Amino acid sequence: MPEITLYFWIVKILATTVGETAADFLNTTLSLGLTGTTYAIGAALVMVLVFQFRVRKYVPAIYWLAVVLISIVGTLVTDNLTDNFGVSLTTTTIIFACVLAATFAVWYASEKTLSIHTIYTYRREVFYWVAILFTFALGTAAGDLLAEQLAMGYLPSALIFAGLIGIVALAHAKLKLGAVLAFWIAYVLTRPLGASLGDLLSQAREDGGLGLGTVATSAIFLVTILGVVVYLTKTKKDVTATA
Repeated sequence: MPEITLYFWIVKILATTVGETAADFLNTTLSLGLTGTTYAIGAALVMVLVFQFRVRKYVPAIYWLAVVLISIVGTLVTDNLTDNFGVSLTTTTIIFACVLAATFAVWYASEKTLSIHTIYTYRREVFYWVAILFTFALGTAAGDLLAEQLAMGYLPSALIFAGLIGIVALAHAKLKLGAVLAFWIAYVLTRPLGASLGDLLSQAREDGGLGLGTVATSAIFLVTILGVVVYLTKTKKDVTATA
């Protein structure tokens, strides 16, 4: 796992934004449909996770490619439930919150820790990636619920989630909120933040966005992610002492 630095959070937010816009791009612009997009990205994620589980150390390119793909899959899971099966965003938000809580409960009961710095067994890594998937699905549902169903708009929603992340950071720094708890709360909140930013940039102006489109938005963020990952690969600034 990477060290939790500023670079981690930058790439995480970029990846969550791509998860929102790339899913829309493949589904709508390329006309693959939700089902076709889900199969294609799901297969790609499985292949990348095979490499992630086989490497014996943190490799930025593999790890962050897995995060980008699982971000897209998390978006697609929520979109399939709401668009194909008619499940409301309120219901999906509650469902994924409960499923994520159950994942953490089983993980902790099994391993006695939720720290990503202790992920050095296959079982703990399985728990980690399952939890990551549900954070993305939950974040997508919560972000869309606030911005669209509750009609808050993309920019106000992004500011709300950014403010909540700031409160978590302050609580950790000043009120001694535990590092592990603070990490996972912030990790969940960065997903709806990224989703709101992605929609803000890509959606049409009449829908409350800036009209950049999914192609331009996805390309900008993917290129930025690539640049940061190349930098991290060369400098190893996010490699822990035991990685």
